[in-house]
Amino acid sequence: MPDPVARDAAEEASALSHPAVAPDASLAYGDHPDQVVDFYAPRDGRAGAPLVVLLHGGAWRAPYDRWHVTPFADFLARRGLAVANVEYRRGREIPQQRGTGPVAGRWPETFDDVAAALDALPDLARRALPQADPRRTVVTGHSAGGHLALWAAARHVLPAGSPWRLPAPPALRGVVALAPIADFAHAVGLDLCGGAVRQLLGAEGEYEQRAAHADPAVLLPTGIATVVVQGRTDIVVPQAVSEAFVDAAAKAGETVGLTLLEEVGHFPLIDPAADACAVVAEEIAQLAW
Repeated sequence: MPDPVARDAAEEASALSHPAVAPDASLAYGDHPDQVVDFYAPRDGRAGAPLVVLLHGGAWRAPYDRWHVTPFADFLARRGLAVANVEYRRGREIPQQRGTGPVAGRWPETFDDVAAALDALPDLARRALPQADPRRTVVTGHSAGGHLALWAAARHVLPAGSPWRLPAPPALRGVVALAPIADFAHAVGLDLCGGAVRQLLGAEGEYEQRAAHADPAVLLPTGIATVVVQGRTDIVVPQAVSEAFVDAAAKAGETVGLTLLEEVGHFPLIDPAADACAVVAEEIAQLAW
């Protein structure tokens, strides 16, 4: 049986080995350098292509930006989809009280940015990608980006008074969350990504209050078609986290699809060289078309 850590490292190396793919257009949705969306046109030139909004992962930490998912964005574009690759503000590279690693996320800026980007996207897409049909929008994201994708689809069920709350469900065909950090209680219990969830939400006194505005597992039901794609051998965001979210949805009266991939870890889901990536593209296309 292969060593799980060595296997994960090899899968990560493969996913990150592809050259970055430059976008066809880029537009800002704010004044900060990270408030930008890169657009990839469908490579077959079709008109009326569904729009895939892509939110990258990286534990909400600053060293990980949108460029590592540009080969995945290009992979989707080569399958006839229009893609909007969203950047957003992430954690700062500053020491913490209990460690020296980079901080995960910014509160509230990370959520400000995702909300602002999604609100601006229909207009931005019309300007940058006339081939895209914003009426057929699917949001996808990997890992921490999977969390943000689920959150973006749940803004209409945020607590009253939330600055990100929408008065009605967002106009989405659905969400495809890839190995998402989808249940914060389970993520904290497993100390995922070096305590990234607690870094994202802050100290103990802030955590509970903020989790009510940020944890997808408590923002249910959404009424938005949702699919989770998860590798069974993922040691970065284990299967149990996705299953906890799916169970929470069921208890809230909502069915969330769960596609489990055998002998697949965390990174093949965004690796154009991996069979798992084709499965992801098909899940997106099924909702988009």
